[in-house]
Amino acid sequence: MQNKVPEVTIAFWTIKVLSTTVGETGADYLAVHVGLGTAVTIALTLMFLAAALVAQLKKRAYVPWIYWLTVVLVSIVGTQLTDLLSDVLGVSLYVSTAAFGVLLCVIFEVWYQSERTLSIHTIVTRKRELFYWAAILVTFALGTAAGDLATEALGLGFGPGVVVFGFLLVMMGVAAYLGANRVLTFWLAYILTRPFGASLGDLLSQSREYGGMGMGTIVTSVAFLSVIVMLVILHTAARTRHGNASTT
Repeated sequence: MQNKVPEVTIAFWTIKVLSTTVGETGADYLAVHVGLGTAVTIALTLMFLAAALVAQLKKRAYVPWIYWLTVVLVSIVGTQLTDLLSDVLGVSLYVSTAAFGVLLCVIFEVWYQSERTLSIHTIVTRKRELFYWAAILVTFALGTAAGDLATEALGLGFGPGVVVFGFLLVMMGVAAYLGANRVLTFWLAYILTRPFGASLGDLLSQSREYGGMGMGTIVTSVAFLSVIVMLVILHTAARTRHGNASTT
């Protein structure tokens, strides 16, 4: 089958950050403002994620709307997994960050030993795709735990969190440009987009008394989802035009 992951472009990273922010604000909206609670929110979003993953795995090529819907749902589930551990079960953010970090290393090690590559440009078999989505889920959970650890437990705050994680993301781009290992810098950047997007989402949605801008989770989620939908539609249209041009 064809590679099931989109090309890594500015649009890719833009949608990734937006989906990360939606994961943070969307999870908070469902669990807190709707009143579903963490456990019910996880159960509900897990069902939607399972359906999206089935649709994604059935396709033989990259389909933009299915892929990015799956990413958004993985973002929400990853956020809720961390919140369940810290808020409901009382697990320290230090422990959950370390645990998710170790789990991600294990997934990468098993993936590499099996396939001899961690490149997202070679997701052309079902096994590699399963490894890929397992890694994606854990990167979201790890990024959530690390972001909460930095902005809340260590007192960094939402605004400084956006600046710090944004700077680290830029450094990953600079490192890749200067010749650093592209696979390594990609995965490090992918992890960093989670705390960056979460800090951005909290900065926009949280009330001013907690250091936010007071936009609320509904407005923030709807605004970012609208941009995601627009970018995916434009991306799909561009792929369609390119495909038509290639056949003429």
